[in-house]
Amino acid sequence: MAAWGRNYGARLTHALGFTRHPPCAATLQAVLKGIDRQALEARLGAWAEGLLAATAVAQAAPEGIAVDGKTLRGSQKPGAPGAQLLSALGHRLGLTLAQQAVADKTNEIPVMMDLLRQVVLEGRVVTMDALLTQRPIAQQIVAARGDYVMVVKEHQPQLREDIATVFALPAIQGEIRTVAETVDYGHGRIEHRRLHTSDVLVGYSDWPGLAQVFQLQRQVIHKKTGAVRDEVVMGVTSLTVERADAARVLALVRGHWHIENKAHWVRDVTFDEDRSQVRCGNLPQVMAALRNTVLGLMRKAGETNIAAACRRFAAQPVFALELIGIQLEN
Repeated sequence: MAAWGRNYGARLTHALGFTRHPPCAATLQAVLKGIDRQALEARLGAWAEGLLAATAVAQAAPEGIAVDGKTLRGSQKPGAPGAQLLSALGHRLGLTLAQQAVADKTNEIPVMMDLLRQVVLEGRVVTMDALLTQRPIAQQIVAARGDYVMVVKEHQPQLREDIATVFALPAIQGEIRTVAETVDYGHGRIEHRRLHTSDVLVGYSDWPGLAQVFQLQRQVIHKKTGAVRDEVVMGVTSLTVERADAARVLALVRGHWHIENKAHWVRDVTFDEDRSQVRCGNLPQVMAALRNTVLGLMRKAGETNIAAACRRFAAQPVFALELIGIQLEN
């Protein structure tokens, strides 16, 4: 950032409000490490929520919100506190709506509860991985008039066994089942997915808000080698079959990975986040929040190839300033 100020000269740095010389690296570090990270995240989250609402599309399906954790590996190496972050990201636009640091030697569950309080849940569906499939989390989501799609693995053995039993047997009278499947070709692979849903455990299982269970069968064939990989994933959702059939549940399960593809992967590969070793004060989370905001600004502007957009903004920084509403005078 300091090099950016030096490279592009006084005209651009004056437009950003610096009346004399652009700040050096030490000054930037001193300022950013002292920023109230919770206040910053709240302001940025409010901006993202406003943008999400302003660009809402008329649809019967509720908005998907993915929650997942990410480690700032470069900051973690020198022992920075809070180098593990838990984030909530909108499936549709790829905007980070909230982000919370996970303290060392703690787990993500209490932090998840706090994160959910920062996000509008009503009318939305929260997706998450198996580590966050917990009763208190499910209860908090439905209490806030939201919904969830949760993956169930070995850490919920009874629930997983019940779901497996449902799909090992034929449907019973009164049970509603739906099925959907997709086939994708790309990256040298053929990927076939088939997802089944059932409402038969409603009234039997005491899982909070349970409306359907699902089983996803995934088969990946590598065309070059012919190798085949099969996987079966179980899950639960509070969405009734009237609101989400198997096709919609499958879309939400797949949409969860936008948090990896649209945020975490881009921050690691394009922004080289894992090599950043900032560790003082609130600096690791503040910098991660700023990277999330840059991604949000680019996606708002319609950018789909973030690496290409970064190259273009580096060559033409005037357009970068326009993303934050600054117009340079001729």
